[in-house]
Amino acid sequence: MNFKSILYKVTKQILLCLTIVILLNSCKQEFKDNSGRFKEGVFEIPAGDNFVKETIIRKDSIQISKYGNNIDTLSIKWKNNFFYTLKYINPKNALQKDPMYIQINEIKEDSYDFTVKIGFSKFTKKGTIYKIK
Repeated sequence: MNFKSILYKVTKQILLCLTIVILLNSCKQEFKDNSGRFKEGVFEIPAGDNFVKETIIRKDSIQISKYGNNIDTLSIKWKNNFFYTLKYINPKNALQKDPMYIQINEIKEDSYDFTVKIGFSKFTKKGTIYKIK
């Protein structure tokens, strides 16, 4: 083998390796999980689908819910960015004594779809909550 043929083979192998590295890096998809943006702020559940319009304010471990002429304060505990539990601080009836388990099903730009389950019952309800501030 002469020098030119060796150089040609080495160059070919280097180009092949560079091509593979470039392809692998270009296929790498960056995923930024910013689902935590729903843990604090002002939110709204619009009226409809068996929901009354509700305005929600979240800060730290407290959620204040305003609907109609009612204002309730709930504790909120996040298990992860997609599941949290709400519990009334001052329950007004037996139903409010049970915790509510909320599963975030789909995240959109400024909203998320959720399923709520009350206590250990089979009752579930789906809805959408929008972040307004």
